[in-house]
Amino acid sequence: MSLRELKRARTRQALVDAATDLFERNGYEQTTIADIAAAAEVGTRTFFGYFASKEDLLFPETDARVRAAVDAIDGRGPHDTPPQVLLRALSLVGEDGDDLSGRLAALRLRFVAEIPSVRGKAMQTQFDVQREIAQRLAAAFPAELDGVTAAALVGAFVGAVAGALQALLGEGPRDPETVQKAVETATEVALRPWIAPDVRHLEPPNV
Repeated sequence: MSLRELKRARTRQALVDAATDLFERNGYEQTTIADIAAAAEVGTRTFFGYFASKEDLLFPETDARVRAAVDAIDGRGPHDTPPQVLLRALSLVGEDGDDLSGRLAALRLRFVAEIPSVRGKAMQTQFDVQREIAQRLAAAFPAELDGVTAAALVGAFVGAVAGALQALLGEGPRDPETVQKAVETATEVALRPWIAPDVRHLEPPNV
């Protein structure tokens, strides 16, 4: 990572950390972008160089999740199945940060339940992530998946992650190891029908 990239990464993390502190102390709607920028010791113009809105700041690791999935797909072995690739992507996300288990994750779940604009952003983000991963997965496994089956598989996977997080983080942040194990268990349960020997190689439906 170059010095410029390191500086940008530090500024971005400073904004996320400042926002997390302010959201916990003052609430989401009471915290302004100017407040966050000031707490991070940057200007509001700099804030918009990293995030388009407060809602975007609540989902700082979305690109990293997609990148982990793409890396897992691109790095697949000759005998890997689509579910194995998705589970590997999940492990990569768990290794790279606390997006699934930290303070911001707990706040995000609370705000999704309470604030319509955040809920709308969450739904759009999930839709975009599922669509991109499903498209790449279908392209990587044309003998096993078409657009419909890839979307169903990725939908089950993403839904399992979301369900596990809602169950665990509804009352506050949990330690990363506990969250990672719970999410892995949930995704394994959701993908079990796809892993069973009699359905491992699904033929695309005739539609």
